Amino acid sequence: MIKSERDIDRIIEMAWEDRTPFEAIEYQFSISETEVIKLMRREI
Repeated sequence: MIKSERDIDRIIEMAWEDRTPFEAIEYQFSISETEVIKLMRREI
């Protein structure tokens, strides 16, 4: 679950890293790949 701006920053950072799979982001933050992409488009 996204709790803060810091979480958003970390999600974006993880998504940009080639070595981090979306499954890892989903496991840690309960946010799907589609939601990560929407978040990145909104925040960047």
